[in-house]
Amino acid sequence: MKKKNYKQNNKLLGFFDEKKLGSLPRIFISSLIVISFFYSAPIIINFYKKDSLEFQNNSKAVLAYTLNKKKNGNNEENIILNEKDLLVDIFSLNDLESDTVRLNASTIKQLFEDTNYKLEDVRKKKLVKPVALTLLPQEIKMIENTKKRKEFFIQIVLPLILKENNNIKLDRKRLFNVINKSSNTSLEKKWLKKKYKQYGILSNDLSTLKVRMDEIPVSLAIAQAAKETGWGTSRFAQEGNALFGQWTWSGEGLKPKDADKNQGHKVMRFNVLQASVRAYQRNLNTHKSYEEFRLARAKLRDEGKDLDSLLLANHLNSYAETGNQYVEVLQKIIKQNNLKDFDDAKLLPSSIELESLI
Repeated sequence: MKKKNYKQNNKLLGFFDEKKLGSLPRIFISSLIVISFFYSAPIIINFYKKDSLEFQNNSKAVLAYTLNKKKNGNNEENIILNEKDLLVDIFSLNDLESDTVRLNASTIKQLFEDTNYKLEDVRKKKLVKPVALTLLPQEIKMIENTKKRKEFFIQIVLPLILKENNNIKLDRKRLFNVINKSSNTSLEKKWLKKKYKQYGILSNDLSTLKVRMDEIPVSLAIAQAAKETGWGTSRFAQEGNALFGQWTWSGEGLKPKDADKNQGHKVMRFNVLQASVRAYQRNLNTHKSYEEFRLARAKLRDEGKDLDSLLLANHLNSYAETGNQYVEVLQKIIKQNNLKDFDDAKLLPSSIELESLI
């Protein structure tokens, strides 16, 4: 490009010599050429960059549905709107809980004792106290006994996971009521429209909604939270309530220490732990990388079987760059810590509406 412009400049200067023009017109026209070049160069470079850049689909990227804006035949405006609908309840939960207080580990332990919340009892009676903490205690990484640290972490995240599963259970129950009716009210139609958007379904397909609107096995969610946070000790968990390491390329997030300052992803930051759990479930229930996971879960439902976390974990090899090795780690965490004991646990109701789920 530089060589080409150099030749053009020589040609013009030759033209000036032939016409016997003075130095002032030469300077004026040469300046115009230089300004035009520097103005157009960035536009040309950006145009080629847009064509060559490709969205690298790492499935952890819960907010990467449109932030990298890879064109795939859909109208870009519609995709952005769809993303807002998909995550609006997560953002609103985040906004509501901006003034949170971090309790220390000893206070939380005392709270668990006062409410008689013990994992040993949960494993036997399958009932969990509705103790919803908003932040992880910083002292969790100072608990030297590995078993105690793991149990403490499970006690914190278990009610949060069950709460989000309960929300899905209530929605799923309502969905089947709507499906089984010969005609629906305007209120039911409005609710369905909202859920289609929430689960990223543009075609208003009831069968797809039924597959997507479903729970994540408790043992699987605990195992992923444990793996992604080092049982609650990671910087992302402590500073950003990021229990599942979801990625974002813009907006609020924490930059990995070894990442380039101007490039790469951030780890999504949440104001409260509950928002992180909800975003994780929405990710598995909507992102294209987990279609096989959802189909395997639907098959278990159709066969009248329980949701098997060890089986479903096989379809999460896209969640991390380590692929099948990541799956093996999850299965190992589930087995070694007997996490399947919590799959049929119920959250004690905090409202009359939730009593029907127990």
